[in-house]
Amino acid sequence: MTEIELMGKKAKSAAVVLATARNMKNTALNAIADILIDNTDEILSENAIDLAGAKAADISDAFIDRLTLTRNSIAAMAEGVRKVATLDDPIEKVISGATLPNGLEIKKVRVPLGVIGIIYESRPNVTADAAALCLKAGNAIILRGGKESVRSNKCIANLMRKAVKSVGLPEDSIQFISDTSRESATELMRLKALDVLIPRGGAGLINSVVENARVPIIQTGVGNCHIYVDKTCDMEMAVDIVNNAKTSKPSVCNALETLLVHKDIAPVFLPKLKERLDRKNVEIRGCDITRAILGDSVVPATEEDWSTEFLDYILAVRVVPSFNVALEHIATYSSGHSEAIITDSYENAKKFTLNVDSAAVYVNASTRFTDGGEFGLGAEVGISTQKLHARGPMGINDLTSTKFIIYGTGQVR
Repeated sequence: MTEIELMGKKAKSAAVVLATARNMKNTALNAIADILIDNTDEILSENAIDLAGAKAADISDAFIDRLTLTRNSIAAMAEGVRKVATLDDPIEKVISGATLPNGLEIKKVRVPLGVIGIIYESRPNVTADAAALCLKAGNAIILRGGKESVRSNKCIANLMRKAVKSVGLPEDSIQFISDTSRESATELMRLKALDVLIPRGGAGLINSVVENARVPIIQTGVGNCHIYVDKTCDMEMAVDIVNNAKTSKPSVCNALETLLVHKDIAPVFLPKLKERLDRKNVEIRGCDITRAILGDSVVPATEEDWSTEFLDYILAVRVVPSFNVALEHIATYSSGHSEAIITDSYENAKKFTLNVDSAAVYVNASTRFTDGGEFGLGAEVGISTQKLHARGPMGINDLTSTKFIIYGTGQVR
């Protein structure tokens, strides 16, 4: 039995205990929050080593941003864990029920998924967020992060294991694979003990999991997000929203990547927007009309740009002749994550929300709100861009399955 197979066996045993742990789970979550705060210096020390290695490898600024931890971010991590503890426990919650004509009483209730695998890249906060949500939903978790953040992730995971054990729950409720080889990732993708595998990261990771997994998966993360600025809009509001969606944190999956602007307002709107984006040195990759309006400082957009998740201060811009062409562009290139329309037209807003097939569709708001915490879920284990078994930010309810419980009085068929 390999080390990862042994992890799966231990996780199965831990999941049995967690399924009926009830209030002990909240005690464990608060203990996790405490231990993260108490050991902030240790976490930062390990993160500094990860950062030094990443910078020496000439990793992109966006990647460094995702990897970096601070005292404030660790405090926010701990607070997120505490928020999860305050959420209603989904396990054994009755979803529906009925009494049949033959007298059988049927209830449909929530139950844990069992053992969840999370494979992710650079963000150490995922280690705490994912473990907290899985624990609250009664699941055991096996984590496998990227090599650039291995010391940070391992430190956080070990602290959480100590916290869980201190309150009487199995420390193997949370396990971390420190081997960052491709072989370990492939083995996790094929681990029979997993009830579901959730990848979090860029297109490369997602595609690898889709191609190699032999267990059920939930695709998350890739965000080629769009905003369409309609000809009927408040231009100042549109500038504010686009600027926020692109520059507030470009390294995350809910950041804006492609902007579509109606031709009737483009000559006035685009110069206003460029003036704002220039403050953050955003590179614009535009269509021919965009370049005609803004000049040669705009890089000619390629076909590849329309489908790229830049995760950087880069924005693809296309001027469209009509509302319907904007819808067609989104349908062609979107990854199904988050899209927005900026408009004063109720009719166009309604048509946009009905026709755009993405996990989150906004009217007059930034795509940056697609987040479990912002949606009131406490935190998220990822943002699903598929339709089964969950879609959008995945909170604790999305980490459960269901079963039917039937009470009889001697009925036979």
